[in-house]
Amino acid sequence: MILGEAAPPPAVIEVLTGSPFGFELIGGTLPLFDPYGWDPDLGLDAAIALLGARCVRTAGGTADEAEERLREASAQGPVLVGPVDMGLLLHQPGTPTADGGDHFVVVLEVEGSMVVFHDPHGHPYATLPVADFLAAWEAKTVGYVDAPYVMRAGFVQERKVTPEEALRQSLPDAERWLAGGGDQPVPPGTLGGAAGVEALAAQADGGLDVGIRGFLAHFAIRVGARRLADAAHCLDLLRLPDAAAVASGQSRLVGGLQHPLVTGDDRALADGLRRLAPSYERLRTALASRVA
Repeated sequence: MILGEAAPPPAVIEVLTGSPFGFELIGGTLPLFDPYGWDPDLGLDAAIALLGARCVRTAGGTADEAEERLREASAQGPVLVGPVDMGLLLHQPGTPTADGGDHFVVVLEVEGSMVVFHDPHGHPYATLPVADFLAAWEAKTVGYVDAPYVMRAGFVQERKVTPEEALRQSLPDAERWLAGGGDQPVPPGTLGGAAGVEALAAQADGGLDVGIRGFLAHFAIRVGARRLADAAHCLDLLRLPDAAAVASGQSRLVGGLQHPLVTGDDRALADGLRRLAPSYERLRTALASRVA
């Protein structure tokens, strides 16, 4: 809804962010199926530019200043807000929680003491009191932004770009992410790509930490499998069958980790991860031949 009729399908936006093209083990412990040095804030900027759009990104200030910015911007149109702390979005069952993770929502209006927004986690027209929304929006537990209250507003479509054109323009960045080309600072001990996957497999050999097992089972595996399925679909749209086949195989491998993960079959989990590890270089090679 932010981009109106020009908006491509969600799968295309996901791929344009670059999220499917890598793996990182943050600090040597937290597994994420996204590229080394990547984060959603970077990914959103990339996707918006590739789609021929621009917006105004603002962040920081006090809670009162953020509320004022949000009221003014949402009076002009929808506002993309985030990251927010998902564990503090109190309209979601089971909240508050200390390990909610990062999230993004689209604010429609601030009406009196209530914020009205679309939550893509299955809650259209959700509402929260302003004070509660601001607490989530401060995003104290989200490590990849250096200021609270990030929002993007004033979206303008500067040029018409088809989904296929945007995807093709994104291929050099996809290849760069797969090559470990992220230049953002990462926590000490962070590993990317095959090295990260192999390290996670070694941890599975010794029995996964309970918290990491829960994180993978409830979030990371399904997100990773879906992102790679989106990549396979988009690469197929670009008539890149070799790259699409690699991404599709990756999606199957990641999705297949869910059962051994939940049932505690760590041997099968480690074996699956070791089959996955070399596939990132295969995907990079397949893309590099087309980028060149």
